[in-house]
Amino acid sequence: MLREAKRRQTRLDLITAALRLVDERGADHVTVDEIATAAGVSQRTFFNYFATKEDALVGDPLEGCTDLRAQLLAAPADQQLLDALFDALAPVFQQIQQDREHWLLRMRVIGNNPQLLPLLIAAAATAEQQFAEAVAERAGLAAGDPFPQVAAAVTNAAVRVAVIRWAAGEDARPLSEHVREAFGTIAAGLVPPPPVSRNA
Repeated sequence: MLREAKRRQTRLDLITAALRLVDERGADHVTVDEIATAAGVSQRTFFNYFATKEDALVGDPLEGCTDLRAQLLAAPADQQLLDALFDALAPVFQQIQQDREHWLLRMRVIGNNPQLLPLLIAAAATAEQQFAEAVAERAGLAAGDPFPQVAAAVTNAAVRVAVIRWAAGEDARPLSEHVREAFGTIAAGLVPPPPVSRNA
C-alpha cells in the first residue's frame, strides 16, 4: 500500500514538474531530463512512468484515485445510473476541487500547446470506452447495445462542460455542484430552461 502511494506521488510529481516547465517555456523548449531533475528523480525513473514528455503533460493526475468500474458494479441495482456515476466520481471531484491551481495549470498548458490535443483525445476515448464497458456490465447488456456508449459519451461531455464552467471562475460553486447541474440537465431529457427575458 505504501509502495503504491509512493508510485502515485512520483507520477504526480513528474506531471506537475512537466506542466510547470512547459507553462513557463512552451513544450518545444523543455526536455525530459529537465522534467526529471525538477521532480527530483532520474531520467530512467521518468521513463518508468512515461514514454515521452507529452505523455507526462496529458497524464491523468487522478489515476488510481477511484476504481470507476468497481464503484459502478457495487452500486445498488435500483440506483439511477447518473446517481451511481456521481457517487463513484465524488472522490475525483473533491480532489480536483482541492487541487484547483494544478488543474487550471493543466488546462492552460493544453490550451497553449494544441499539439497535445490528439493525445488527450485518445486518452479520453480510452477512458470513455472503459466506462461504457462498465455500464454494459452493470446493466447486463449485450456488447453491441448502443446504450452504454451513448451513456458514456453524454456523461463524459457533461463532466467536461462542468469542469470548464468551474475553471472559468465566474461561478463560485464547487465542481461537484456544477456536475450535479449538468447531470440534472441530462436527467431532465435535455429540456431547455425558460428563456431569459430580453426586456429592459
